[in-house]
Amino acid sequence: MSGAKHQEAALVLFSGGQDSTTCLAWALERFDRVETVGFDYGQRHRVELEVRPKIRAELGQLKAAWGARLGEDHVVKLDALAAISETALTRDVAIEIGDSGLPTTFVPGRNLVFLSFAGAIAYRRGAAHIVAGMCETDYSGYPDCRDQTIQAMGRALELGMDRRFELHTPLMWIDKAGTFALAHKLGGDALIRLLVEDSHSCYLGDRVHRHAWGFGCGECPACKLRAGGWEKWKATRPA
Repeated sequence: MSGAKHQEAALVLFSGGQDSTTCLAWALERFDRVETVGFDYGQRHRVELEVRPKIRAELGQLKAAWGARLGEDHVVKLDALAAISETALTRDVAIEIGDSGLPTTFVPGRNLVFLSFAGAIAYRRGAAHIVAGMCETDYSGYPDCRDQTIQAMGRALELGMDRRFELHTPLMWIDKAGTFALAHKLGGDALIRLLVEDSHSCYLGDRVHRHAWGFGCGECPACKLRAGGWEKWKATRPA
């Protein structure tokens, strides 16, 4: 996709984390109307849902054009996902590598379900573009984050709804340092401050401990990825 703005609407999967906040800014830079969707699936770190409204409001104030393009927000309850999952994101269990070789933070089917519901909302709202923050470069081995999976889901949505959708994953091939760099390119120091102060990625929902890169326990995989990305970006950022 080029940098030219599309005269169409987009729906962004917006959790309230660093990645989805960057993706929302990316979409606001490109599309005439941008709506968001969040999912309440019984996640341990449900504080991410609580920070979403503030982030949306602040993004709308960073640039006048972004505020004009920012549309409705949708929150979908998916309690069934937690009910059928035995994972560290939906239960009070240790974050570790499971017998499958995947971390216990993997919620089977989560992104597939998210994209299905996003497609249904996009269909109703007349949005041809769906934007999500999946990434193969800095991730925990989740199979539903792979580009091949996303491409397959995009095709399934088109076939199942008989409607053209374009799935965008602007972070797919960049690491967390690249995500910070992209955010800075989109919104400068103001967007970086927003990411640090307001976005939430910690799997344990820690909003008490403040680090240079933001709030979090500092020990879970999400915090370690974010911390490492921050240090790498700061080290390579031009003075």
